[in-house]
Amino acid sequence: MSWTLTPPLLLLACIASMYSARHDTDLLNVCMDAKHHKTKPGPEDKLHDQCSPWKKNACCSVSTSQELHKDNSLLYNFNWDHCGKMEPDCKRHFIQDTCLYECSPNLGPWIQQVNQSWRKERFLDVPLCKEDCESWWEACRTSFTCKSNWQRGWNWTSGSNKCPAGAVCRTFEFYFPTPTALCEDLWSHSYKVSQYSRGSGRCIQMWFDPAQGNPNEEVARFYAMNAGVVHHGIGPLLLSLALMLTLLLLG
Repeated sequence: MSWTLTPPLLLLACIASMYSARHDTDLLNVCMDAKHHKTKPGPEDKLHDQCSPWKKNACCSVSTSQELHKDNSLLYNFNWDHCGKMEPDCKRHFIQDTCLYECSPNLGPWIQQVNQSWRKERFLDVPLCKEDCESWWEACRTSFTCKSNWQRGWNWTSGSNKCPAGAVCRTFEFYFPTPTALCEDLWSHSYKVSQYSRGSGRCIQMWFDPAQGNPNEEVARFYAMNAGVVHHGIGPLLLSLALMLTLLLLG
């Protein structure tokens, strides 16, 4: 059966394409809807210490960047030293992980909606550069913890996280026998260890030299455009309507 695109169908297809492109672009510069994130990324000239690489364009405020460096941070009342003093280099990696989480505007392609009291979005399976994961594990393997998933299962009755009943403090290497186990299991698969290396443009770098620019911008662009991501919004609805009209015309 021969048919032609009617003006309404053409209009719907055009609008859907525009929304898809717009939302793909939004994914390249966006902040999560979470507890301490700004609503939109922007300059923060005085970001503190390890968060300073994001000062040209950040989802975190100056106060957030300062607070997350503290041993007894009020951001989440999370105690790194729940099994004794964490090694300084290990803690440095956890601070960098938190800076990336709070400050990066380049995690859009991996943002997922969640139903949690303290946030409405999280990121999932961010492709972390393998060297960043390996150095994190090496720095922490001799520090101590009592759990392999830090996102849930703590005893919060005191107001900060404590090991649950029956949990035994052992080395990180016991709970995370490989770098991949640490980076992927720690925060319920927020990260997925990439086989790509730093500087490849295919994996997110936890550490970078801001004088050389932010390499994660290119990474986000690659995954947003090549995965054909359409962010939550009206685009999917319009695409569905266009498909339904097409089927009706063909019928």
